[in-house]
Amino acid sequence: MISITGQLAIRTISGRLGLFNVGRLSTSIGEFTIKDALLDQYQEGKYRGDFAIKQIRPSYYSHGGRLVVEIRAELEGMTLDDVTGLSREDEEHLSTNVPDPLEEDGPPPTPPPSSRRRPGAPTAPQTNAATSEEPFGMPPPAASTADDADAELFGTVWPLNETVRLDTTVDRQRLRAQCTRLDQLGYTMDFKTQTWSRESS
Repeated sequence: MISITGQLAIRTISGRLGLFNVGRLSTSIGEFTIKDALLDQYQEGKYRGDFAIKQIRPSYYSHGGRLVVEIRAELEGMTLDDVTGLSREDEEHLSTNVPDPLEEDGPPPTPPPSSRRRPGAPTAPQTNAATSEEPFGMPPPAASTADDADAELFGTVWPLNETVRLDTTVDRQRLRAQCTRLDQLGYTMDFKTQTWSRESS
């Protein structure tokens, strides 16, 4: 692994599966394509900082009847100092005519059938009141479907605190869904601390 100072230009692209980010890292030893899942947490822009690179390798894909070869760097982590908007040159180097990295990763793992309950579907009623752990055989309160879905989505990060650091090693589709949900819940991403914080009302 090497650590090097550079600038990472991130561009947001609208693809068949939704929005995704791709990046181009410019350093003193060369320029590299970045398609790590962790980029999907960030807003479009040019970020300056220090980057820990765990691997540099050639990569290729076919698109529109042509073969595209690129030198790709995989990031172990990064420490970012500031961000600016993309210049016209950055936009030219970051083509929007690229496949979604999610399609390169292959199909995401499917949850087991027992966990694929339709959202909002009622749970099986408890038929034997004598076996209930509720006082005086009262039925348990209905579970919050939104909370159940969020608990499943966020896994070990659930329940959410005022500040949330996502696990970027989860599969790319789950990480994107987590980012979308945090945005819906009023969280914003701080690129310096790489954490999500709930906006104060």
